[in-house]
Amino acid sequence: MISLEMMPPLMFGGLVLAMLIGYPVAFTLAAVGLSFGFLAIHLGFFDLNFLQAIPGRVFGSVLSNELLLAIPFFTFMGAVLERCGLAEDMLDSMGQLFGPIRGGLGYSVIIVGFILGAITGTVAAQVIAMALISMPVMIRYGYNMRYITGVLAASGTITQLVPPSLVLIVLADQLGKSVGDMYLGAWGPSVFQIALFAGYTFLLGLFKPAHVPPVPKEALTLSGWALWRKCLMGIIPSAVLIFVVLGTMMLGLATPTEAGAMGAIGAIVLAAIHHKDFSAAGSKILILGVIGAGIGTMVGIFFSENLIFKLAFAVTYFAVVWICLEAVRIPDLRDLIKQGYETTMRITCMVTFILIGSTCFSVVFLGVSGGVWLEHMLISLPGGVWGFLAFINLFIFFLAFFLDFFEIAFIILPMIAPAAQKILAPVVGPDAALIWFGVMLCVNMQTSFMHPPFGFALFYLRGVAPKEVKSSDIYWGALPWVGLQALMVALVIAFPITVTALLDKPANVDLNKVKIEVPQIDLPPLDFGQPKQ
Repeated sequence: MISLEMMPPLMFGGLVLAMLIGYPVAFTLAAVGLSFGFLAIHLGFFDLNFLQAIPGRVFGSVLSNELLLAIPFFTFMGAVLERCGLAEDMLDSMGQLFGPIRGGLGYSVIIVGFILGAITGTVAAQVIAMALISMPVMIRYGYNMRYITGVLAASGTITQLVPPSLVLIVLADQLGKSVGDMYLGAWGPSVFQIALFAGYTFLLGLFKPAHVPPVPKEALTLSGWALWRKCLMGIIPSAVLIFVVLGTMMLGLATPTEAGAMGAIGAIVLAAIHHKDFSAAGSKILILGVIGAGIGTMVGIFFSENLIFKLAFAVTYFAVVWICLEAVRIPDLRDLIKQGYETTMRITCMVTFILIGSTCFSVVFLGVSGGVWLEHMLISLPGGVWGFLAFINLFIFFLAFFLDFFEIAFIILPMIAPAAQKILAPVVGPDAALIWFGVMLCVNMQTSFMHPPFGFALFYLRGVAPKEVKSSDIYWGALPWVGLQALMVALVIAFPITVTALLDKPANVDLNKVKIEVPQIDLPPLDFGQPKQ
């Protein structure tokens, strides 16, 4: 006879076994959840009416979830930007800017990876694009092969952590926190991680200068203002798009879904103005739109939203519509937008089906007291808070050998979030506890792209690398960068302020000193005399 206490570990073991067999995760989750649900009904742990919660949660928490609408918008934005040629120009200009110093090509890959991460949010195309462009150049100038493969893979995976990462949106949804707060918490670790990567390159230049030699000055094709102009032409439009997406969200001017929609339109505009067939009339209208946006912004800041404000932004909207029509006119961009739609549909369907499957599993898991079993097990770990964090991070690290971040976020997080809130609240406060925990796991899950057997960033590199690049160089080259990512996890655990510094501080209010003053209202005296005839 199976007892109630045995059901949660049996469900977890059954899920792991089914996934190891190789069934798709979404259908595995639903099948295991429903199978154990009917078994629980047969054993009398709950009745059939309990399973009515599954369609209720599917329609209420998945299909009606406005936050998840941001995923297709950000996916489309990344799909367009990753193929529009922006990465090529930025890598070329940054490579020529930093090339003459030791490790200069490595610095350019790291910086461009950070910027592209803030506007694309997808690992696969970023790793592939940077490898196709930078790997032949770095090989030509004598860079160490293992350094080349490692820096390209690691700079592509930073996308997972840099806002507006899809991972952060999913984590915010599963942990029940604000996307804006999750983005604010991720900025500190993002910048520190870039600093760690650059610091490693700098130390390599000091102790092993032959691994990261400078590019000879005679090999540079641009210099002076022409070089700076090309750099700025890549950075300024990207910075504007980053502000449109992230700035409006963090200033409270737009929700994540609205910011994602603006980012999707901004990606089409950026791809159009970057294309060689963009017309002269389009360039003039672009300038007019930029001027209109500037005037409208200044009027909105210093004055009220008057007629000038509305007219200025009407000009900007006209310019955006014109440029989007230009994009449709150009065959290359028309095909690019179509590919973006297809990619968005595939990823959105995958996320939706995993969410539906995880809902089936989690409802039954909670119905057989799985939440209580898991919380008791985690709270009783030795070492208190630090023992819990060490165990969870090691667990997620090894789980990432076999599952990608979507599966980890949808299966594991809902089960451990309540225990994490209870355990971590005394350290950073109840408001910041799950933000700290979510960003910490996001840093950790970067490694899933970098280590075997399913290090997808390494597979992408193997697919586009020249034949002279050995697979052993790709795998050995990734190890120092995985170590740097693990070091970043340790820093986030040891110094929570790296995450919480930008978050709003909770207001300390003494409820015993709260006074509610009700103003006295002078009422006319009541007349209790005889009613008037």
